[in-house]
Amino acid sequence: MSVNKFDFGLVGLGVMGRNLLLNMADHGYSAIAFNRSEEKIAALRAAATEGTVVDGVTDLGEMIARLKTPRKIMLLVPAGAPVDEVIEQVLPHLDSDDIIIDGGNSHFTDTLRRVKYVEGKGFNFIGVGVSGGEQGARTGPSLMPGGSEKAYKSLQPILEAVAAKVHGEPCVDYLGKGGAGHYVKMVHNGIEYGIMQLISESYSILKAAGLSNEELHEVFKKWNDGDLQSFLVEITRDIFLQKDDQTGKHLVDVISDKAGSKGTGKWTSQDAMNLPVAIPTIDAAVAGRTISGYKDERVAAAKVYPRDNADLGLSKEEAIQLVHDALYFGTIISYAQGLSMLYQASRELEMDIPLTRVVSVWRGGCIIRSSLLEVFTAAYNSSPDLPNILLSSQIADLIGQSVGNTRKLLAKAITAGIPVSAHTASLGYFDAYRTAYLPTNLIQAQRDFFGAHTYQRIDIPGTFHTEWNS
Repeated sequence: MSVNKFDFGLVGLGVMGRNLLLNMADHGYSAIAFNRSEEKIAALRAAATEGTVVDGVTDLGEMIARLKTPRKIMLLVPAGAPVDEVIEQVLPHLDSDDIIIDGGNSHFTDTLRRVKYVEGKGFNFIGVGVSGGEQGARTGPSLMPGGSEKAYKSLQPILEAVAAKVHGEPCVDYLGKGGAGHYVKMVHNGIEYGIMQLISESYSILKAAGLSNEELHEVFKKWNDGDLQSFLVEITRDIFLQKDDQTGKHLVDVISDKAGSKGTGKWTSQDAMNLPVAIPTIDAAVAGRTISGYKDERVAAAKVYPRDNADLGLSKEEAIQLVHDALYFGTIISYAQGLSMLYQASRELEMDIPLTRVVSVWRGGCIIRSSLLEVFTAAYNSSPDLPNILLSSQIADLIGQSVGNTRKLLAKAITAGIPVSAHTASLGYFDAYRTAYLPTNLIQAQRDFFGAHTYQRIDIPGTFHTEWNS
């Protein structure tokens, strides 16, 4: 057995794991993987840059024995039971201060349980959210670690080396205790759901206004060169020009409208309800994917309820400007909802999540990276304890510039019968959040009427009940 000592070990050689190891090797770290497939190990070696130190073995114990101490072992295996199974296989080979890193999309409650379990055995466990997809893993992902701060300090040089860089700053930082890393990644994915749904609804409106795929490409290209610059707008721009190699048509036009999901958006909605925190844009996006799956029912319903008038009553130029402002507005709201959720969860679950670091880490490498995150970073640097980014005067200026056209567009879309649930949820959230006195006083009266649930008054402190029938 070789006595070579490697800097980093990985369990799981999917494309994400392979690319991450190659990234580490390119930055001067020696990396070794465990995988039962000789074919995947051969592919890893073949892909390595000349002069770098990368290897793979089919024996887990051998991989761990060839690591420098304290050992750093990342698991990139499917979330759930497979992570627990690998942990049990790894534990017998560890020494004090060794670190297990879960880089998969684990639910934060599983991470909390694993932190307690592994630390109880005398070792370290840290959950790291990884965003950026396969390409990000190879060239620089956004990394969201949480758990043992001591363990993070040991990992910090490697993580900073492989992470994406913005203005020379690595898109990785310690994001809090316990399951904070995976919690931040979960909310990141919820925001991602929200923005993707907003973009798809914007696309639907622009198509209704008569834009061709070539025109849509030009619109999204212009937007990505301006204040809507983001990874999701960038890839949407490119999607509109992609041709199908089977039919020669634009590929987007032959793709089914039944959208898939892996559940992380649903987790965000579920936990927001448990806190509770209102994230209706993200909820609408989760529901939108669910409704997309009702294909047969939707086709039948379209015949039962034919659309009478789908005319927006807008020129292409008018539609483009209104949609731009509505998408900008909705994107801010989607971020605001996710960040407010992190603010509340940080306190309720005692994770101490620093929002200033979160938005800074998201600026590069991740799926929701955008120019707006530079504005958010500045806002949190000025006021780190904002419970909601909408309370920032800097953000208020941006909202003020876009909300008027958002209202105009949604009135047109709703009249035309175009589904815009995420856009309307964004506007509804904003209007409710900025309303000093909501009509929920009536709900309080109703609850007390039928269930004696009591209510509070605006003029006298305390809790009250009325015998309404009398």
